[in-house]
Amino acid sequence: MRRSKYDRPTHLANSGGEGVRLKTSAMIASIAGPDQRTAPAPFGHALVKIATSRPDVVGLTADLSKYTDLHVFAKAYPERFYQMGMAEQLLMSAAAGLAREGFTPFVTTYAVFASRRAYDFIFMAIAEENLDVKIVCALPGLTTGYGPSHQATEDIAIFRGMPGLVIVDPCDAHEIAQATPAIAAHKGPVYMRLLRGNVPLVLDEYGYEFELGKAKMIRGGNDALVISSGFMTMRALETAKALAADGVDVGVLHVGTIKPLDEATIIREASKTGRMVIVAENHTVVGGLGEAVAGALMRAGVTPAGFRQIALPDAFLDAGALPTLHDRYGISTAAMTESIKSWL
Repeated sequence: MRRSKYDRPTHLANSGGEGVRLKTSAMIASIAGPDQRTAPAPFGHALVKIATSRPDVVGLTADLSKYTDLHVFAKAYPERFYQMGMAEQLLMSAAAGLAREGFTPFVTTYAVFASRRAYDFIFMAIAEENLDVKIVCALPGLTTGYGPSHQATEDIAIFRGMPGLVIVDPCDAHEIAQATPAIAAHKGPVYMRLLRGNVPLVLDEYGYEFELGKAKMIRGGNDALVISSGFMTMRALETAKALAADGVDVGVLHVGTIKPLDEATIIREASKTGRMVIVAENHTVVGGLGEAVAGALMRAGVTPAGFRQIALPDAFLDAGALPTLHDRYGISTAAMTESIKSWL
């Protein structure tokens, strides 16, 4: 794993009391609760399953196979695995070349390196040519405590403007296992945000089935509608349960595909009278799902009973332990519950 100035124990203020200092660690990187069901390396195992019947599928990484779960594929198919070293531009260019030769490359790195460092290579070599390259990136948004060098809080904003690029933001291990074969079947470039390691299992309890380009209602509710993506759908469902104890009925609409956006479903659900619309995302307030939803509603002439965003601030975020950071920036279940209570 790449070392950085943030790869060390960090002191942050304890959110439980003013002036109290708590020694935390940026190494704490799990979003799963202590008693939550998880599945190990869902992307890696899904890719191995696809590859058994698809000899065109190959895997490439930039020195990060272990930290993007591609090591599972590398072990199963070493002859179809390419370790490109710390050279993301070369990684994307090589994937483009393999796609031109009829292969379907799955490329993994961290989201910050794909979006910031290799953007032009993805744009020119892959997206403009509509090549069948799948870019699967770990540490999206605030899923690491390493600080701004590793926190891809703006990756969706960067990639939303790239023509022809599909963007997928799965909630949990269940959705990753379903989304991976779906993007493999899709013809054209895809960027998928990746939760790696021991990933929570949530959506299987709701009978959820991933469909590329489709938003799905997970839970109905009359008082407010949370439109969410990524692991924030997990947080939205936890929040809805907490608020139900107070007699507040919150619905949850999961948007697993950010682009193309399922505007028809979003507009239909947001048009129901009397409900505040709250967009929750593991991304900066700038340029992500919130602004995409707001734009869709504005163009359709839909005015819900209030519109709010739960998202990361337009700022360089702190380093530290994820539970502390999620509380600090308002994307923990407790913080989300308090925010919605204050708005209703």
